[in-house]
Amino acid sequence: MIDMKFVADVMLGRLAKWLRILGYDTYYQSSCSEEEIHALIREGRLLLTRNTDRAGRTGSKSVLVRGNQVSEQLLGLARELDLRPRRSAWFSRCVVCNTPLLPARESDAREKVPEYVFYQSGNRIRFCPSCGRYFWQGSHRSRMTAQLMEWGFGGKH
Repeated sequence: MIDMKFVADVMLGRLAKWLRILGYDTYYQSSCSEEEIHALIREGRLLLTRNTDRAGRTGSKSVLVRGNQVSEQLLGLARELDLRPRRSAWFSRCVVCNTPLLPARESDAREKVPEYVFYQSGNRIRFCPSCGRYFWQGSHRSRMTAQLMEWGFGGKH
């Protein structure tokens, strides 16, 4: 269910990043008021929290995330919600601001990324229209892919 949308509270920034890597629309800010959280829940987002009181107040609109390591949190969430992220959705969102990435225009990418990246990655460079960051299939992405595979997310979804 890649259509599932989340709001992660202040204690779950790393989990939010990995959900974005998997392609899930995951709202996260380092500080977010109760009013903002409830507005995001009304938009159809599921609250991810480590706070038992907050989870109790929001009931079925939240998931109490357990585990201290992001791997435990992500795997627990995948089991509880039966998450099966499509591999084609991986790396489709900005890991910083959550915006869907777009293909970068060649002329812009040539100016914004290292020369060797431009020539190696060409038309596979992606751009975040919100924060202006560029993304490509480099060693950092390879390490993240290997980590996801190690955690069991490498199936053909």
